[in-house]
Formats: sequence, C-alpha cells, structure tokens
Amino acid sequence: MSYYFAKTIAGPFDAALRRTTDVLAQEGFGIITQIDVKETFKKKLGIEFRDYRILGACNPSLAHEALAIEDKVGTMLPCNVVLQDVGGGKVEVAAIDPVASMQAIENPKLKAAAAQVQAKLRKVITSL
Repeated sequence: MSYYFAKTIAGPFDAALRRTTDVLAQEGFGIITQIDVKETFKKKLGIEFRDYRILGACNPSLAHEALAIEDKVGTMLPCNVVLQDVGGGKVEVAAIDPVASMQAIENPKLKAAAAQVQAKLRKVITSL
C-alpha cells in the first residue's frame, strides 16, 4: 500500500501552490503550517534546492472528530501535502494517505474517520 497519492501538473510552482491551496479550501482544508524547504536549506545549510513546499492541511471538523476518537492521533496531524518542482515546467503535488498512516492504530472508528479524509484528499489531488 502506498503512503501517498500524487499528480504532476504543468505550470509554474507559485500557480500550482495557489491552485492546490484553493482546491484544499473547497474540500474544507485550511493551511495551518507551511514549510518552504528550499528557503530553509538556503538559510540553514547554504545549499540550493528545488522549489519544495510542505503544507500542513487541516479540516477542523474532521480533525476534531479524529481527536475525539483517539486523543494521541494529533501526533499524525495535520495532513501533509507536498509540492515540488520536478523540472520541465511541472510540479508534483502529493498528499499523505491517512488510511495508510493510521494502520498502526487499532481503532475501527478512527479508520472510518481516516477514510473520510482520504476521500477528500484524493479528490483534491484528482481535481488539480
């Protein structure tokens, strides 16, 4: 089982970032964290790296539901969505598969909640 799903789209990185954020919002996700890996590597390590952004996406109602079921599931939140420049004017957008990441937790109610998030994130990736 893969731990993510992804799609490669054509266009500039910043446009892909805006589009991804917009589509996530349509599915009820807000971005609560954003890590610019390229900038971090430049500042901290003095090295050049491709455009690579990690978005911490959160759907508050689904996060609340998951935390009500299993209080330590917060260690796996938010759902990460990664955008990276793959060259040739293309950007890969990948999202964590919450069903795969929750396999370690033996709680059928949580698995059902993870399936809801999975469906929404898969729809986001497909819609790009």
